[in-house]
Amino acid sequence: MLRPPPKRLGKLLSRTMNHCEADPRAVGKRVLVAGLGNYGLQGTRHNVGMAVLNQLAQKLNIADQWKADRRCCADVTITNVEEAELVLMKPRRLMNINGLSVASAAETYNLGVEDIYLVHDDLEKPLGKMAIKLGGSARGHNGVRSCISSLHSDCMVRLRVGIGRPVGEAMVDHYVLGRFASAEHEVLQRVLEQAADLLLEHILQRSSGKDRTPPGNKGDRTPH
Repeated sequence: MLRPPPKRLGKLLSRTMNHCEADPRAVGKRVLVAGLGNYGLQGTRHNVGMAVLNQLAQKLNIADQWKADRRCCADVTITNVEEAELVLMKPRRLMNINGLSVASAAETYNLGVEDIYLVHDDLEKPLGKMAIKLGGSARGHNGVRSCISSLHSDCMVRLRVGIGRPVGEAMVDHYVLGRFASAEHEVLQRVLEQAADLLLEHILQRSSGKDRTPPGNKGDRTPH
């Protein structure tokens, strides 16, 4: 059972874990997008969320503007796209405690849980598949579990990027901490590009009030 949120986070929690709405309001002009992973372990499957953030920053021409923000122990870069202000962040903590950085960023930038996007790897989807999901359990993902615990809510929007499961007797922990095989890199680049496009499209649609994503998946996408 989760403990009540500390007072300093109370103002952030406009929705509780059991009350994600099927037709959420459009997010405000400021949106936090967190790429989950283990800081410093670039190129691993578990860090594909951070790789998507790097791709998005490149798409928005701010890839050279990442700065360390000690207030939330993360690398942050901020830009405006149409009517939305995007705060992109990569936690400088281990995956299992990424939520501490995300919660601190939400407080620092005055955001509610409905304004937060989590981008992370998904073992249940093969490489090349991705989906937008509103709310729901962590499904065994420690980074998502940390965010749910730290924010006392599971109502964040999540972009789940497939990495597939290991074959044979390979251990899951070794698999997710391993690097993508050379044969996967061509597909991976297309995945990162489409994930960045899908993420930006969804954010702008929600900001304009056009998106009506129900709880659960918004369907898999496959890179062309």
